[in-house]
This record gives sequence, structure tokens and C-alpha cells, in this order.
Amino acid sequence: MQFLDQAKIFLKSGNGGNGCISFRREKYVEFGGPDGGSGGKGGDIIFECSPNLNTLIDFRYKQHFKAKKGEDGSGKNCNGAKGKDIIIKVPIGTQIISDLDKKTILQDLTNPYQKFIFMKGGKGGFGNNHFKSSKQQAPKKANPGIEGQEIWVWLRLKILADIGIIGLPNAGKSSLLSALTNAKPKIGDYPYTTLTPQLGIIRNFEQEIIISDIPGLIKDAHKGIGIGTRFLGHVERCKALIHVIDVTNKSPVASFKIVTKELEEYGYNLINKKQIVIINKIDLVNKDILQKTLQKIKKYSNMKVYSCSASNKIGLKDITENLFDLLNNEKNVNKNKDEKWLP
Repeated sequence: MQFLDQAKIFLKSGNGGNGCISFRREKYVEFGGPDGGSGGKGGDIIFECSPNLNTLIDFRYKQHFKAKKGEDGSGKNCNGAKGKDIIIKVPIGTQIISDLDKKTILQDLTNPYQKFIFMKGGKGGFGNNHFKSSKQQAPKKANPGIEGQEIWVWLRLKILADIGIIGLPNAGKSSLLSALTNAKPKIGDYPYTTLTPQLGIIRNFEQEIIISDIPGLIKDAHKGIGIGTRFLGHVERCKALIHVIDVTNKSPVASFKIVTKELEEYGYNLINKKQIVIINKIDLVNKDILQKTLQKIKKYSNMKVYSCSASNKIGLKDITENLFDLLNNEKNVNKNKDEKWLP
């Protein structure tokens, strides 16, 4: 299935039905009085968060969503039927963003089966029966239905994962995801093999970790270069990050600085997320080069640094154990914070 993380769509709620002007006409009933019914309410636009979806690809083929108009009122005090609602299903983690500035978040869908009315349909107009009174016993007026709302919006998907894998292009992130999880991403010996986020799951008895491989970042990614802002957006919700560095890189520290700077410049507290650093492709260098690289990265980053060969599946056990410990510690910290506020 193709992955699509943003789409522009048009939404219109239904118009309200018109009220009816009608008078009761029966044999032997000379002055039957008004009996015009009111129009029905227009259909609503409803969003529903579906855990069975993981992409916005469906919105590539359908961009316009218009709810049905309410039916008009009729005689004999018959009110019009309500217009049919439209329910739009989106993946967990979808944001609805205003098309005016492409920044204002109108709604953020993060809970499975979350459902809400985004746009209400127009109210139906009153029939002439509504306007009768002691002073006006035969009103000859009715209201038209109120028009529904219409708007263009952007849907933007930000993946919900426990761990996000970041690094420069061709650092071996996809290979690491494949080695750690059940995912089968496209792997190639060239930059930008991964063009969309990929997900995988590590299971340990009843525990599981969802890991997302983010396409490689480059310098000035936070400015949108190489659509980097879209890539960085996918790690906003991650609890921790894996920073992958290619040990064969001429300057591993420089590559670490580039990605770290992008996290800092992008904002949204990405730089303060817990991180572990993994030196990858250790099967391609000798021990002396590996030790020098490890020492340089440890000295500069002040983080836990691991080494592995994702392609040969060397050193993965320690990494997996650390990831479970990292998330368990995070859960305990959050639990303690919550307990402080308990009565």
C-alpha cells in the first residue's frame, strides 16, 4: 500500500430544507388553518479515527465531501427528513489543518475510534404552521433553510510510534528497522531509498514497541529542504529516538551534529527527547576505527552509544533490551508524575 501523509480536501455540510406554506383543505372544513411543515436539518461532516488505517492514500482519489441537503417541509404538518451525514475515516495521528495559513490545527485525532462533528449542517426553515398565533391565524410565510458550511482543509498524518529512527541518508536506518522488527522496508545501497516513514514492531512476551524509520534528514531539513519538515513531523509524537550513524562516514561527529541541529531548529521539544546513538555498519571497519568513533561520539553527545551491524545482525540484543528498559523507565516517570496529583 502506498503511503501518503498529507492531503487537501473540500468539505461542505448539507443545506437545511425549506419550510412549507400550506393550509388545511378538507370537505366541510372552511378555515382549516396553516399546516406547512418545517424543513429538515442538513447533514453533518463527521470525522472518525480508525485504527485500521495507516495512510491518507484514499484522499488522493476523492477530495470532495458534500453532505446531503435536508428535505423540504410539506403540507399536513410533515417536517422534512434530515440530510444524510458524511463520516470520514482517517488514521490515528491525523491533524486537520486550516487551508488559510496551513498552520492552524483545527482538530488533532489521537484516540482510536474518536468521533466528532467537524461541521454541522444548516438548520431547516420553519413552515407557516410555526408562525400562527392568536393575532396571525393564517400566516403566509415560511423560512428557507440555512445553508451549510464549506471549507478547504489539509489532513496531515503524524505517525504514532514509541521510537523514531533518525539519521542522515544511507546510514542504514531501514536495515536496522528490518533487523530489529518484523518490517520489510525497501533497502538499497544509495541515499533516499526510504521516501516515506516505515513502521515495525518489536515484541517481548506481552510488551511491544512500535518503531518508525524516518527518511534521511539533510542540512536545513527544518526549513523544508528535501521535505524535511514533513519527515521531522513524524517524530514529534515519539517517546524516544534512535540516532543512527554510519561508521564509514568520513566524519561521524559532523553527521551527528547535522541531525542534532535539525532537531533543535525544528523545535517542538525534539531535541529534549531521550536518545540512544547507534554506530552502524561495524562489519565494514576494523576495531581501531570503531573504538575511535565510539569515543568521539560518546565524548561529544554524552549519550548511550551502541555499535551494531544491522545487515549481519550483530549487537542487536543489547539494543533491544535497552529500548524496553528506556520505555519502561519513561512509563514509570509518567506514572509517578500522575500520582503526585492524586488526592
